[in-house]
Amino acid sequence: MSQHGQITPYRTSKGQIRYQIQVWHDELGQRQTIQGTQQNQVWQSAVKKMEQWDSQWKRQQEKQQIEANKELAVLKTQEAQETLAALEHILADALNVDHSIDWETLKEHAEFIELMPRKPIPAKAGCLAKLIPSMRRDFEKKVKQQQQRFAEAVADWENRRDIFLKTLDEQHESIDEKKKNHGEGDFETVIEYCNMVLSNSQYPDCFPKNWDLDYNPENKLLIVDYQLPSPDDVPTRIEISYVQSRDEFAEKHLSESQANKLYDSLLYQVTLRTIHELYDADEADVLVTITFNGYVSSIDPATGHERNPCVLTVQASKEEFSQINLELVEPRACFRGLKGIGSPKLHNLTPVAPILRIEREDARFISAYGVADGLQEGDNLAAMDWEDFEHLVRELFEKEFAVGGGEVKVTRASRDGGVDAVAFDPDPIRGGKIVIQAKRYVGTVGVSAVRDLYGTVLNEGANKGIIVTTSHYGPDAYEFAKGKPLVLIDGNNLLHLLEKHGHKARIDLQEAKKMLAEKE
Repeated sequence: MSQHGQITPYRTSKGQIRYQIQVWHDELGQRQTIQGTQQNQVWQSAVKKMEQWDSQWKRQQEKQQIEANKELAVLKTQEAQETLAALEHILADALNVDHSIDWETLKEHAEFIELMPRKPIPAKAGCLAKLIPSMRRDFEKKVKQQQQRFAEAVADWENRRDIFLKTLDEQHESIDEKKKNHGEGDFETVIEYCNMVLSNSQYPDCFPKNWDLDYNPENKLLIVDYQLPSPDDVPTRIEISYVQSRDEFAEKHLSESQANKLYDSLLYQVTLRTIHELYDADEADVLVTITFNGYVSSIDPATGHERNPCVLTVQASKEEFSQINLELVEPRACFRGLKGIGSPKLHNLTPVAPILRIEREDARFISAYGVADGLQEGDNLAAMDWEDFEHLVRELFEKEFAVGGGEVKVTRASRDGGVDAVAFDPDPIRGGKIVIQAKRYVGTVGVSAVRDLYGTVLNEGANKGIIVTTSHYGPDAYEFAKGKPLVLIDGNNLLHLLEKHGHKARIDLQEAKKMLAEKE
C-alpha cells in the first residue's frame, strides 16, 4: 500500500512560500516529492499518485496470482497423474522389495551413556590439622566420609549400568526366542511376524491399512482377512485446470468405466501383492497355503446401512504361487487362474462366500477344570503342578470377573510363557480383553517375562495384561511395568486373592525348590 508523509511549507529562492509532501510505495520501489503553491492542490496530487500506484500494484498482484494458480494447477495435475500411475502399479512396485524381517534389526542397540561418577580431589590437611590431634581426627573422618560417598555413588552407577545391560541382553534373548519360535511355527510368533510384514507394506493414504490373521500350525495355513478400499476411496482425478474468468479450479476425472476398470484392477493387484509379500518374507517356511479374503466397507444403497462384504477370495499354495511370473501377469487373469472367486465386476461389491473364514472362537481355548476346591491349607502353591496352577489362576479371575458378567478362558497348555488365560470383561469403561499369564516360579520373575507379557497384550489387541506368580518380581520388572496397562501380582497378593474367595494355601519357595529338584 502507498504511504505518505506530512505536508510541509518551504520558501523558494525568491522568497515565495510553497508546499511539499513525500509519497512512496515500498512494494513497487517508488518514491516521489510532490510540490505546489496550494496545500489542497498538493494533497490532491499526492492522493492521485498513491491511487495510481495502488492500482498498479493490485494489477501486478492479480497477474502474479493468476500465474501462481496456473502453476498450481499444473502441479496438482502432475500429482493426480502420479497417484493414478502408482495405483496402476501397486503390484509391480512390490516385486523388487525384500519383504523378510531381519530379526537383528528388532534388537535394541543402545549404550549406557551415564558417566561414571568423577573421583573427588583428595583433601589436604592444613598445618593445624597436622599438629592438633582432634583436628587431625576430624580431617581423617571427613576424608573417610568423602571416600565412602564416592564408593556408594560408584556402586549405584554400576548397579544402574548392570540393570541397563541386563535389560538389553534380555531383550536380545527375547528376540532370539521369538525367531526360534517362529522357525518352529509357533502360532503367536507366526501371526506377529506376518503382521510386521504387512505393516511394512507401503500403500497410498486412501487404503484402510487394516487386516486380521489366523494361522493353523498343523497344516501351515494362513488366513488373511484384508480390508480393501471402497470405490469412493480411490482417487479418480486426472487433470486440474485454473479457469481465470471464474477464478476457480476445475477438475477432470476418469470416466465411470475407466474408474471401475482401475478399481477392479487395484483389488486384484492388492490380493496378489499381499500373498507375494507374505510368501517372499517366509524364509522359515512356516507357510504352505494362504487364503486371502478381501472385504470392502461401504453403505448398502438398498438399506442405507453400513456393510462389509467379502468381495473376493482366493487360496494359493506357496508352490503354485512361486511358479507365477508376477512381472508379466494380467492381475485379473492371474486371480482367475488361481481359481479365485469374485464378481466379474468387483466395483459392484457383490458379496461372495470366503473359501475359509477366520473363526472368532479362539481355537486355543480348552475346557477348564476346578482346582481351588481341592486345595488344603497346607498345600504349597509353588510346588503344585504347573498346569493345575494355570487353571487355579483362571478360577480365581473367573470369580473376580463373574460379578460383572465376565468370563475367563484358559488356553492350550504350552509352558512357553504365552497366553495362559484370556478374560473378557463386558464393563464398557474398565473392561475389554485381558491377557493373563500364570508363572509358578520359585525364583525372581525378571523383566523379560513382563516385557513378553506387554508384547502379548499388544499382539492380542488386549486392554490389559496381568501376570501372576508364586514368587516375587525384580525391581527392573516393576520399572518396566510403570505407565503400561500391566498388573503384577506376587505370591503374597495371590494368597490374599485366594483367601478372598474362600480358599487357603501357602507358599514356601525353599520347600518347592527341593521338591521340584527331587522330581527332576
